[in-house]
Amino acid sequence: MTPEQLLRSFSEMVTIRTFEETVWDLYRRGEMPGLAHLSIGQEAVPVGVCFALRDDDYIVSTHRGHGHCIAKGTNLDLLMAEMLGKERGVCRGRGGTMHFADLAHHNIGAMGIVGAGVGLGCGIALSCAMASNGRIAVAFCGDGAMNEGIVYETMNLAAVWRLPLIIICEHNQYGEYTAADNVTAGGRFAPRAEAMDISSAEVDGMNVAEVSEAATRAVARARAGEGPSFLECETYRFSGHHVGDLERYRTKEEVATWRQRDPIEQAARELQRVGIAGNELDDIRVRVAAEVETAVSFARGSSFPDPSEVEAYVYAD
Repeated sequence: MTPEQLLRSFSEMVTIRTFEETVWDLYRRGEMPGLAHLSIGQEAVPVGVCFALRDDDYIVSTHRGHGHCIAKGTNLDLLMAEMLGKERGVCRGRGGTMHFADLAHHNIGAMGIVGAGVGLGCGIALSCAMASNGRIAVAFCGDGAMNEGIVYETMNLAAVWRLPLIIICEHNQYGEYTAADNVTAGGRFAPRAEAMDISSAEVDGMNVAEVSEAATRAVARARAGEGPSFLECETYRFSGHHVGDLERYRTKEEVATWRQRDPIEQAARELQRVGIAGNELDDIRVRVAAEVETAVSFARGSSFPDPSEVEAYVYAD
């Protein structure tokens, strides 16, 4: 990345981090319905991947999807209103924190069914291929999804039909409360995709430039008709599986070790190395904090959906 590109990526990662820290606070205050699953620590993956995409490319998210949505361009006011279940939210308050979508930015949606987004992404990629529109589909998943059958059915079909699909495995080391090493034969996921003749790479998911470089290569392959790609991005969630997780399944020492690789701080150090002043980075943090606070005010000032419309939007017109 050029310094300018890295600076933009730094700003987007700070936006995701600040948004999610605010979500954490709102949830603990009792202002947010449902469960909140945060991706604090994983910001380099959505930012690096979406950096390589066009506006009209598609993504499919997961239950840990705030970062994907922000990286793809969703308005913070509308997303925060959705978090609070408000009518002015991106899904009119029907999706909440875990099941939102933003079709205006080609985000087909977040979902709680582990691995389901990979199958949906395959369908979108097939649609793009049939339409010959040059678009591609990116499906995000976690390491827990890599033990789900639908992921392998999807990879097989995408490889046979050479679909423009990129599967991003955010390997954050835990599927809910279970360490991936305890339930994963072989310990690595990229070789599983390679066995299906899918171009694969293992990527430092804490380094936004490395993620962007790998994603750019995968996007170029997809647009050239060379078929699907699989990126295993090694990352870590600094927070628990959800807000309120007691985190008894991992040690404080482990979390502290991963925090030393914080993707935002890595980017900050690299920016300062190439001559970007620290006060410029501080200014970005201040600006982002103000933008997120404005989003909170917007959300709080918005009304809840009319209960009489509870059956609205269940079916397409």
